[in-house]
Amino acid sequence: MKKRLSLVGALALALSACASLPTTDTSAVTASVPTNPLPVVGAEVLFWDDATRSARFRSMETYFPGQEVQESPDPRYLPQGDPLPASTQAAIRASMAENSIAGVIVLQDGKVRFEDYALGFGPEGRWTSFSVAKSFTSTLLGAAVKDGFIDSLDDPVSKYVPGLEGSAYDDVTVEQLATMTSGVKWNEDYTDPDSDVAKMFNVTPAPGEDQVVEYMKTLPREAPAGEKWVYKTGETNLIGVLVENAVGQTLAEYAKRKIVDPAGFAEPLFWQTDLSGRSVGGCCLSASLRDYARVGLFALEGGEGIVPEGWFAEAGAPQVDFGNGYGYGYQWWTYPGESFGAQGIFGQSITLLPDTDTVIAIVSNWPRATGQDLSANRRQLFAAIAEAVSADQ
Repeated sequence: MKKRLSLVGALALALSACASLPTTDTSAVTASVPTNPLPVVGAEVLFWDDATRSARFRSMETYFPGQEVQESPDPRYLPQGDPLPASTQAAIRASMAENSIAGVIVLQDGKVRFEDYALGFGPEGRWTSFSVAKSFTSTLLGAAVKDGFIDSLDDPVSKYVPGLEGSAYDDVTVEQLATMTSGVKWNEDYTDPDSDVAKMFNVTPAPGEDQVVEYMKTLPREAPAGEKWVYKTGETNLIGVLVENAVGQTLAEYAKRKIVDPAGFAEPLFWQTDLSGRSVGGCCLSASLRDYARVGLFALEGGEGIVPEGWFAEAGAPQVDFGNGYGYGYQWWTYPGESFGAQGIFGQSITLLPDTDTVIAIVSNWPRATGQDLSANRRQLFAAIAEAVSADQ
């Protein structure tokens, strides 16, 4: 495991500066009430059939409560660039048909080189993100450090989430939470209705308590903090609680001025809330395909003025090294050649190729949440796109 402990207290602003920060326009973030409500997102989503997924992934706000975040007043223009070679376009469309992909966009140098849609989806629609949202939450963590709401990534998590005091998370640092190296035991099996990821939203919180904290504080430790990596959606949900407690806004409200406006979203964002009224940090925001790509551009360009200088270089670097060029950063997956990206179950992704200034955003309805065959097909698609954009450098 590669230990990196930069971007700590020296990057935080004085608390006095925080008092002058602009507040989010309350009219720009509003409650979204489902018209056909289902229980808070949990195990049932993992076991929807194909037709149900295809329909509901496009309209999660119809079924779940959340907050609607209005688009940027100054949307980022994405000009048309030179189209990818015909053979590459054909390969992308073949992959879309084979793998139930709803949309693919490829940007290079900020210009659109490919964009296409399927499964009834289109450029003005929104598609759910699943764990792509983790990288949004990570970005808001960086913004909270930049704004001085979080003093240091070395701080204990319980400093910002007092409900975790006395639990296995009591001695876990913010950075260990961000890299999923807490050492707390967790089961992320999407096929098991008894797994932690399936059960975490089954808890009904007591009045004044957090739904996420109520579940996570019961988990046992299986390794010393900082020594074992295990993928845990519940821990990103805890990052969401941590950021909301520190900032005093929901993730959706904070995202309005830290992601949506600076990245130049052209369509509204929807972010689901849990039974405590908190944005779900580990999943469950919906955006347009182009806006996912805009987030990729925002990260690729460093998020200047929003996150600490060098944040994305750290967040997109292998804080945990899996070998063969793969690893995990601050809620971003890292790939060979200094590329990194966000991934969500059922085939959602934002992939950044810094060496060619390329962003690839994909939304999908894979037939299963995950699978080695599905991931291999996506890697082949990335390789075809990477080869095409490299040839033009």
